[in-house]
Amino acid sequence: MSLLQLQSGIGLLLLALLAWVLGGCRRGVSWRVVVAGLAVQVALGAALLHVPVLRAGFALAGDAVSALQRATVAGTTLVFGYLGGGPLPYAEVTPGASFIIFFQALPLVLVVGALSALFYHWRVLPVVVRAMAGLLQRSFGLGGAAGFSVAANVFVGMVEAPLLIRPWLGRLTRSELFVVMVAGLATISGNTLVIYAAVIAPVVPDAAGQLLTASVISAPAAVLAGLLMVPPRAGDVATEAEGVAPRLYSSSMEAIVAGTTDGLQLLLGIMASLIVFVALATLLNQMLEPLTGLTLQVIAGWLFRPLAFAMGVGTEEAAAVARSLGVKVIINEFVSYLDLAAHGGGLAERTRLILTYALCGFTNLGSVGIMVAGMSAMCPERRADIVRLGLPSLVAASIACCMTGAVVGLLTAP
Repeated sequence: MSLLQLQSGIGLLLLALLAWVLGGCRRGVSWRVVVAGLAVQVALGAALLHVPVLRAGFALAGDAVSALQRATVAGTTLVFGYLGGGPLPYAEVTPGASFIIFFQALPLVLVVGALSALFYHWRVLPVVVRAMAGLLQRSFGLGGAAGFSVAANVFVGMVEAPLLIRPWLGRLTRSELFVVMVAGLATISGNTLVIYAAVIAPVVPDAAGQLLTASVISAPAAVLAGLLMVPPRAGDVATEAEGVAPRLYSSSMEAIVAGTTDGLQLLLGIMASLIVFVALATLLNQMLEPLTGLTLQVIAGWLFRPLAFAMGVGTEEAAAVARSLGVKVIINEFVSYLDLAAHGGGLAERTRLILTYALCGFTNLGSVGIMVAGMSAMCPERRADIVRLGLPSLVAASIACCMTGAVVGLLTAP
């Protein structure tokens, strides 16, 4: 084991300790939860990264993404012409200048949204989710309702997963509710996974498989971080749920139409968030820089540098990794992945991999707002708890994503 791998291993333990300290060093944390949380993360990482059969299976995700991209380009070319990826009617003077995110990258959300709804209707996703929920229940003693939502977050978004357990949402304990919220922020949905994989494919081999692996590892990491910060209280009874995957569509065609509509809302939401948060960050920089000579990115680079070290990043690359982590929290992970695609070639392969895993989550202020608003509408009787736990869930989810980065750092030699 190299020194950097040892650094990742120690960092993984320190990140767990950090979650407990930030939660107020509360009593009630079970050693079983800590040991199981760390062991499950490392075991999943070792299996998914180094077992050839599983690695090959996840590598197929890359082929699937390529097929989805080609299919989507056919649709966008028909609708938008050269703006959507069709042949250019002019010579491209600057390489890459013809790539327009809204017309060529974001429409993937529509296709994946339709396919996700279809796979749900065909009962493919519920079967996979139930298997993962069972693992979480046996490892952490997590209730069936919360476990199902956490497992669903590997495939769907921070609002869609709680929606699947809406009948039980109001009965969740405070600790279970917090775990559900942390998992929503610490993972990404299938829709965005496809987009991010397409963005970083030039600098991260097997990008889709890596992102899917990251989202799977982040599920137990989110449970561990959540239970360390807000452990169960004495007398809490786990909220069980049976049959938590209700029929949402009456036919395959309805599933496709509904999934496309949901994808359109997500596409517009991503577009709006990118415009607003990039504009706000730029506005703050315009006020900060003349007064202090600093930008948000520079400040974030200082604040997040200890987390970069904890994941096993070397001294010479820690500043760049910390800056990306800061941009992710202040703006969103999409901008960080765009930055990785543009400048990631200057980082070592192991560092790129660690950063890819650490960025794989909806850990930003905008996502907290979306989640809190959505869950409050679903369960108005728990609105006060949901609002109170919003920012702490962002902290816990950020730690969980860094745990995932530390796991891949521990398992990857320089």
